[in-house]
Amino acid sequence: MRAHTLMMLTGVVALTGAVALSSGQAAAPKAVTPQGLKPVSAFTAIADPTARSQALFVEAGKVIQHPRCMNCHPADRTPTQGMAMKPHNPPMKAGEAGHGVPGLPCLSCHHAKNVPAMGDNIRSVPGDPKWALAPIEMAWQGRSLGQICAQIKDPARNGGKTLAELHHHMAEDHLVGWGWNPGAGREPAPGDQKRFGELIKAWIDTGAACPA
Repeated sequence: MRAHTLMMLTGVVALTGAVALSSGQAAAPKAVTPQGLKPVSAFTAIADPTARSQALFVEAGKVIQHPRCMNCHPADRTPTQGMAMKPHNPPMKAGEAGHGVPGLPCLSCHHAKNVPAMGDNIRSVPGDPKWALAPIEMAWQGRSLGQICAQIKDPARNGGKTLAELHHHMAEDHLVGWGWNPGAGREPAPGDQKRFGELIKAWIDTGAACPA
């Protein structure tokens, strides 16, 4: 009798636990939120400052090398689009100022905010008040993360930006922030701009070391 009662109680406990898990009540929050971008605190256990700096940049690289960002950082001044980074349709060139060519500026389609588009595949037309390709100094496509790192911290190759200016751009710039608000039908960059900015600041504070 006692054994039968114990088996019944065990079954009830197991069933209760399963119900709680299925309803999400017992699920613990993930340490690497939001959306997979680790916080700066995840790297404090790395004692060597150079190794920690490199690891921080690798984490920030999840954003830097994400197609949502890389599409606007082409080396040939021709934007790409989508997660597959296919050539922009219609064909486009940056032009002298990064805003398109005469007769077909970027603002022909891209306005101050994302615009919903209806069709078989419901998407949207990306938009931002500063919509443009990144300057040639920030051409990243085709380069390794280590090469990108060396480029963006070198004033001779980054348009004369200091590390403080670089951090401000990445942490505060509205167009950079579009990467986390890309409109319907697009995968956003990992994490959010606040956490990305914190990673860049911590990378700078630990010596701005670049991964191999």
